[in-house]
Amino acid sequence: MHVRRATTPEERAACLRIRRTVFIEEQGVPEADELDALDEQCRHFLATPSATSAPAEAIGTARLLFLDDDSAKAQRVAVLAEQRGKGVGAALMFALEGEAARAGCTTLVLASQQSAVSFYQRLGYQPHGEVFKDAGIDHVMMSKTVS
Repeated sequence: MHVRRATTPEERAACLRIRRTVFIEEQGVPEADELDALDEQCRHFLATPSATSAPAEAIGTARLLFLDDDSAKAQRVAVLAEQRGKGVGAALMFALEGEAARAGCTTLVLASQQSAVSFYQRLGYQPHGEVFKDAGIDHVMMSKTVS
């Protein structure tokens, strides 16, 4: 598997296709909530089966939003259903952590769906705060020190 920055229009379209499949179609998130104005401010990442795979073969995506000089937020982490449990999500998170650290950030935060908290905890993220609803789904804030 290979994770790379999504910089071309074709790669960005693949990111949106995966998000549409996972969040809008599978989870019922309203399109207006999923496809937001922050897409233009974020760095997007794409997971493919290999380094030579075309964007059309993408199996996962995530985006990174820089909050300030010291922190960034992982968002829209999505893996196609048939690829879950194979390390794709972890590879995407490692890519985001590396990107944040190279930019000088020391903290990476995220809003985890309640069902994914144990996945993020295995990667070293700690939950904090109260459970809240986002797009009708229970979430909790989590964070990790990156370097």
